[in-house]
Amino acid sequence: MQQIKSGASPIGVFDSGYGGLTILKAIRNRLPEYDYLYLGDNARAPYGTRSFDVVYEFTLEAVRYLFNQGCELVILACNTASAKALRTIQQNDLPQIDPTKRVLGVIRPTAEAIGELSTTGHIGVMGTNGTVQSESYDMEVAKLYPDYVVSSQACPMWVPLVENHEADGDGADYFVRKYVGTLLNKDVDMDTIVLACTHYPILYPKIRAVVPDNISVVTQGEIVARSLEDYLRRHTEMEQRCSKGGVCRYLTTENPDKFTDLAKIFLEEPVCVKHIDL
Repeated sequence: MQQIKSGASPIGVFDSGYGGLTILKAIRNRLPEYDYLYLGDNARAPYGTRSFDVVYEFTLEAVRYLFNQGCELVILACNTASAKALRTIQQNDLPQIDPTKRVLGVIRPTAEAIGELSTTGHIGVMGTNGTVQSESYDMEVAKLYPDYVVSSQACPMWVPLVENHEADGDGADYFVRKYVGTLLNKDVDMDTIVLACTHYPILYPKIRAVVPDNISVVTQGEIVARSLEDYLRRHTEMEQRCSKGGVCRYLTTENPDKFTDLAKIFLEEPVCVKHIDL
């Protein structure tokens, strides 16, 4: 296994579970020259059903850990953590920890991209209970596009289906039809659906099959990767601090064998992962 060089500053990528690997994959495809350190708090997942306070506490622990590993920039590749913890960490914690470090999320760049994707201004958002209840997408879209209408649908069964290797099964068909149908019934003018959970791209073929052809279905990986590329281009001081060895390491709070098995769902390459405690 390749090692990130001593003193390097990898880009940290954090998720409560495994779905963030879809974000990491897209980022590495677009920006392969950088070093990356992925941390999955898999032992305490899912975050989607937890309270704001608990998600904030767990996310802050992970961010601090990645900072201590040399990361200058951390991406919260998790919609729930982005919804429930990002703003507080940015405003309250970073000034105390190190005001030169940065933590970015996935909701803002996704909301920004919606303006390029929708012509009717009617958006559907499919996410975990935590993301939907936070109304983070509603608020971000309202800031950027005040006239847009957002309809949201929680999909609590989709993550378990993916992580239990049932994404191709009949149960997935049932729950995809159920949640998509409920969402579509909320707004007949909807022309764009955002999959606001990083697990959901695994279900994309089934989702696309039941969504009418005139409605776009958007995943976040490419959006976040483009946004990160643009961020580094605009913030040269941060770009220069991120090390470039093309190496990616993986950390998990779960059993490494379990992580390796489930990572196969999201990545097309084997991974070597190390267990850590937060």
